[in-house]
Amino acid sequence: MAFIDYYKILGIPKTASEKEIKTAYRKLARKYHPDLNPDNKEAEKKFKEINEANEVLSDPVNRKKYDKYGKDWKHGEEQEKAQRQYQQQQSQRQYSQQDFSGQDYSDFFESMFGGGRSSSSSGRSPKFKGQDYNAELRLNLKDVYTSQQQLLTVNGKKIRLTIPAGVENGQLIKIKGKGGEGLNGGPNGDLYIKFIIDNHTKFKREGNNLYENVDLDLYTAILGGEIMVDTFDGKVKLNISPETKNETKVKLKGKGFPVYKQEGKFGDLIITYHLKTPSNLSEKEIALFKELQNLKAQ
Repeated sequence: MAFIDYYKILGIPKTASEKEIKTAYRKLARKYHPDLNPDNKEAEKKFKEINEANEVLSDPVNRKKYDKYGKDWKHGEEQEKAQRQYQQQQSQRQYSQQDFSGQDYSDFFESMFGGGRSSSSSGRSPKFKGQDYNAELRLNLKDVYTSQQQLLTVNGKKIRLTIPAGVENGQLIKIKGKGGEGLNGGPNGDLYIKFIIDNHTKFKREGNNLYENVDLDLYTAILGGEIMVDTFDGKVKLNISPETKNETKVKLKGKGFPVYKQEGKFGDLIITYHLKTPSNLSEKEIALFKELQNLKAQ
């Protein structure tokens, strides 16, 4: 396995801070993203390398191993441990024909990692799980109000992903076996996808509930009446009670956001009324307000 210089891929020095790593990754990921470079194999390859480099260097533990062991960073500690145990075992072993099993270092190493003895050279190599991949998928809030399918390109392979309605911002899902290839016949790694949900609507989302501020004119607030308000899937008519106060809250049950993986279940929509003071009053309106003021003073 050839050595891959992750620092060189991201264009940063080995002394780079976590912030510098993050900044370099985001800049390059935007430049080489497959959506911006359709059918560009070189960009696709570069995007894969950038993600792999970021996955290692953005994790302090993995970065320390990489700096110490280089291309063998994933299994360097296991190999050191196996060698120490082997040497300890050898120092305690009596080198007689009766006690010596004929197990050389390679056999011992493969017994530590599940290789098992074999007459073939491939049977002597330990099996390791492939590298896990991490990716981010950015969607709009409207996109996750209903279930949908997305076609992702990961490591040159297309993956069709069904995204259930109600997925939350920051939610992480695992797709088994869609990471890097295993070593010496080991299982493939997994793909972890983190969802970034952008909200460009008038609604505020908290869990499965939605929150909306609605302006209410003074006359309707005092006298009562009907108004039309927006919900996430259309408008509804609301009855306003007379003498409704500012900051009054109304709950519309089941008009919130879908509950993740619970088809047909929704959170609630909580509406807060904000009274609007009338402006640009006519002389007649001012006179009527003064009359009302006089009535209240009596």
